Amino acid sequence: MTARGYVIAHLRNVKFGPDVQRYMEQIEATFELFGGTWLIHGAASEIVEGDWPGDIVIIEFPTLSAARDWYSSPAYQAILSLRTGHMDSRVALVPGVPAGYRSAHTIAKLLAT
Repeated sequence: MTARGYVIAHLRNVKFGPDVQRYMEQIEATFELFGGTWLIHGAASEIVEGDWPGDIVIIEFPTLSAARDWYSSPAYQAILSLRTGHMDSRVALVPGVPAGYRSAHTIAKLLAT
């Protein structure tokens, strides 16, 4: 079974205004075409270690390839500057783990190197 893919964003110094509102109104239509769904958006974080200013956004996709295709799609690229022009952000495309994953799999890979 193919592992899911995730887009994880850490947003800081958000200056909400008309551009960010337009971005938020349009983003869903861009990622739904690639099977994306919200996992985290606009929720208050309970920070239990360290300093974590800002907000977290996570969008799940059926595969990492679908997440990559969405991010580079003309539809998303057309609205991207509405976000990037009004906040500091870090965005990563991250593969999920396959069904049945155990931490022992990663330990074995690390010991083999």
